[in-house]
Amino acid sequence: MSAAKTSPRALLERHGLQPKKSFGQNFLTDAELARRIAELATTPEGGTVLELGAGLGALTLPLLDRASRVIAVERDRDLVPLLATELAPLIEAGRLRVVEADAKSVDVKALFEGTPRPHVLAGNLPYQITGPLLTLAVESARCLDRAVFLLQLEVADRVAAGPGDDAYGALSVFVQAQFRARRAFVIKRGAFHPAPNVDSAVLVLEPLATPAAQETRAFQELVRGAFRQRRKKLRNAWKGVLGKDSETLERAATRCGVDLNARGETLSVAAFACMAEELGS
Repeated sequence: MSAAKTSPRALLERHGLQPKKSFGQNFLTDAELARRIAELATTPEGGTVLELGAGLGALTLPLLDRASRVIAVERDRDLVPLLATELAPLIEAGRLRVVEADAKSVDVKALFEGTPRPHVLAGNLPYQITGPLLTLAVESARCLDRAVFLLQLEVADRVAAGPGDDAYGALSVFVQAQFRARRAFVIKRGAFHPAPNVDSAVLVLEPLATPAAQETRAFQELVRGAFRQRRKKLRNAWKGVLGKDSETLERAATRCGVDLNARGETLSVAAFACMAEELGS
């Protein structure tokens, strides 16, 4: 395809476009890095990849080298016709579908309907909407076989962090309730056009066979309360949580093996899940 060997700058110039700061557009320019990301997303080969934010197609093309089908979501109405033009043969062959939509609100299950597995969510995530897109992945975990995201290095570290790590927090717990998370590799800021102010990383999320926790109101409140003021001991951070008195909290902690004199950053996802189950009723 013509887009495969064309730099982002040249491709934008060809279509009379410029990167949009309001959309947080930082286009990946390194073809080898795009190939490595695509390999992580499509091993084994085949299946269907739902790409969030296709941009100029830098990741779309290497995904299509290995996947049976790619559904490319793009909200920028200037880039949708660019993709349709540059990747027309793949669209005509039925291997690529371009969907003009806001990735934050797409119906992942509906888009995968009737497509071959494995089902993979992938994308170079704009920094300012990384949170909502990770939430989308968490909410869609039961219909996914994998998720592979390129995102801000700091966020990747937070998602993959374990109890006791400085980066471990509410985001770590919420994502790890559904996924096994690992940081695959780091990508320096110079690999993008325009270059962002921070480095990035590739995050691989593999759905757990059984969720480590249910995203109930009790679970959400306990996690948020524990990390709202990180230096607080759980006894104080959870004071009055879910309308429970201190005695009820003590009994639940005893049954779950939780030390209320510890801080939230020491608790595993399973511990939060146990407390939520005890207090949620």
